[in-house]
Amino acid sequence: MKELDELLLPENLRYAEDHEWISETAPFRIGISDFAQDQLGDLTFVELPEVGAVFAKGDEFGALESTKSVSPLYIPVDGKVTAINAAVRDDPGKVNEDPYGDGWLIEIEPSDPAEIGKMMDRAAYKKRLEESPR
Repeated sequence: MKELDELLLPENLRYAEDHEWISETAPFRIGISDFAQDQLGDLTFVELPEVGAVFAKGDEFGALESTKSVSPLYIPVDGKVTAINAAVRDDPGKVNEDPYGDGWLIEIEPSDPAEIGKMMDRAAYKKRLEESPR
């Protein structure tokens, strides 16, 4: 397990309570944070929605299976799925290796892009991690 100061937390993303991230500009990509992938361990399976699926904030949009557990994925803002990263279905380890690059999960068209700005920035997310029991 990584120490908090070892986690990669890019500045140009917004973070959700459930450890998903979303890019602040189009294409609006969603993935899981370095913290989340570290906690899950080696991923063995990725379940993603179909392109065109519509979700409300907080809806479950997929799941990640690791050697430790199965974890649901929650959409951080209302929106429609415009793309999925099929490469992570074939190689779930991409999420562990590069959660903010090759390991992204889906792209969405947010119903209201302003909602993204209401999510946690890097500093707020880091503070949340520091205050949470590990």
